Amino acid sequence: QVQLVESGGGLVQAGGSLRLSCAASVRAFSSGTMGWFRQAPGKEREFVAAITWSGSAAYYADFVKGRFTISRDNAKNTVYLQMNSLKPEDTAVYYCAAGSLLSSAESPYDYWGQGTQVTVSS
Repeated sequence: QVQLVESGGGLVQAGGSLRLSCAASVRAFSSGTMGWFRQAPGKEREFVAAITWSGSAAYYADFVKGRFTISRDNAKNTVYLQMNSLKPEDTAVYYCAAGSLLSSAESPYDYWGQGTQVTVSS
């Protein structure tokens, strides 16, 4: 069974930090690339960050560069998103995804989690 389960979301003040985790089934995690996307109320889902299987390459949306860091622990089938210097505009549901290509587009990602809410208060 393919599963991606996000955790770590919550309410934080602006300037604070959160670390999201995504625990994946072996089948999903072995796809290779793991990514994070987010969807704010009333907006389309957008790319946040992605990382290759080896962890040697990562790709970030411009609006999170220098603030967010994606990493993975292949022994635990888990990918992380460390979010620092959070802003109210980072408020969204954050989704974990697994795919075969390092991409900011959604189409290469075959598996998706249910999402975790992140709310940043001003």
